[in-house]
Amino acid sequence: MKIEKLSLKGLILIIPEIFEDGRGIFLETYHQDKYKNILPKGTKFIQDNMSFSIYGVIRGLHYQRAPYSQAKLVRCTLGSILDIAVDIRSNSPTFGQYIKITLSDDNQHQLFIPKGFAHGFSVLSEKAIVEYKCDEFYHKEYESGINYNDPYLSIDWKITPDKLIVSEKDSKLPFICDML
Repeated sequence: MKIEKLSLKGLILIIPEIFEDGRGIFLETYHQDKYKNILPKGTKFIQDNMSFSIYGVIRGLHYQRAPYSQAKLVRCTLGSILDIAVDIRSNSPTFGQYIKITLSDDNQHQLFIPKGFAHGFSVLSEKAIVEYKCDEFYHKEYESGINYNDPYLSIDWKITPDKLIVSEKDSKLPFICDML
């Protein structure tokens, strides 16, 4: 497995070793002993989530407020997504900056997103399944987010406007300037 620390502090790209033969592929998607040396000390995943989406769907940008902030380990098990993590740590020198990573069933990369980031993705393939581990349980009353179309962020989701599929809830999320 290869590890890449990304430009925003705390974000880690994990590139697993893939074993391939005539039957298909095999890889470890999580190994507690190996990951404890990669992830921040004390990270313990307690909830797994999965979403199925079609081309053009944008989910996010979501996060949970303290005291139930979540770190996530994200992967795409079917199809391809453009994964986005936005730094929302108010005391961070990179507040409001984001990274974009393509996660797919071809590359099998995983993105570790620490607490203090909003997360979202767009579906680039016909269908996609996204799975992620969380280190905190979901609490509806602490959910929040940033509008996917925030002009300050100006994210290119790689989806043409006529193909966008965004939930009503996500389209009404506030802009990042509302967090200041």
